[in-house]
Amino acid sequence: MTSSTTVLVTCPPMLGMIDEFRAIFSDAGVELVAPEVVQVMTEDELCDLLPEMDGWIIGDDPATARVLRAGKEGRLRACVKWGVGVDNVNFKTARALGLKITNTPGVFGKEVADVATNYVSGLARQTFLIDREIRTNMAWPKPSGISLAGKLVALVGLGDIGRETARRLAAADMKIIAYDPFADTPEDVPLERATWPQRISEADFVVFTCPLTDDTRHMFNVDLLPELKPGIRLVNVSRGPVIDERALATGLETGIVHSAALDVFEVEPLPAASPLRKFDNCIFGSHNGSNTRDAVARVSEKAIALLFDFLEI
Repeated sequence: MTSSTTVLVTCPPMLGMIDEFRAIFSDAGVELVAPEVVQVMTEDELCDLLPEMDGWIIGDDPATARVLRAGKEGRLRACVKWGVGVDNVNFKTARALGLKITNTPGVFGKEVADVATNYVSGLARQTFLIDREIRTNMAWPKPSGISLAGKLVALVGLGDIGRETARRLAAADMKIIAYDPFADTPEDVPLERATWPQRISEADFVVFTCPLTDDTRHMFNVDLLPELKPGIRLVNVSRGPVIDERALATGLETGIVHSAALDVFEVEPLPAASPLRKFDNCIFGSHNGSNTRDAVARVSEKAIALLFDFLEI
């Protein structure tokens, strides 16, 4: 393969450590294109760039049929979706166009589970709210929290992230009802199984670790609110559209939902006009649950290797 081979990287965590990977590209004679990306590139930006690329390491960008066709009409031959979630990538179109494509499954279970567990604890004891009040309002708050031991978690998703989250929550002596029609029950974690939304009225926490599909989109919605235990706490480290944010805002406004910790949102970054911003007892993340230096290095090297194999480098 000649030095004219060019690869585009648009994944923000990988871009944040891109200097650590430059030698891999240069040693292989590959030109690296690494633009500044806060969250995603737009379809128009990608349609302009991709025709000049041979390969693409995709973040959460809109890898739509339009974008992929634009790339295929140029030089694009192969793509790797960095990370686990693939709801932003039109794999069907990619394969129909003859593009080689894959993702990197099963790579972030422990890292994202760490964040999910941190969010559960943070909502239970309101540690983030305490920190915020001390810093911004010179206050010294002492809110009464709730203990984790004995509380029931409705865990939605038993994939890699869900299993690792279950292990951590079980270690805190929490009870778990798991919802996943496809995954097997892990033998090393004590939990019960149910079909969503059965037994949701018993839950003190709901934790979403599931992929975004037609079945999971807006599975938390306004129709669910009357079924919930008043004061329930909600965590989402999966995909934003799993939750109907208007329904969540209603739940928070009425007090049915005590608080929520969200690493992901329906629109990212979170819009300035989002009604969720007014709820001070919530925790907001920046879709950053997988982003540790260790994990980014490991997954980036895997993504590069997969792409180079596709490109026969």
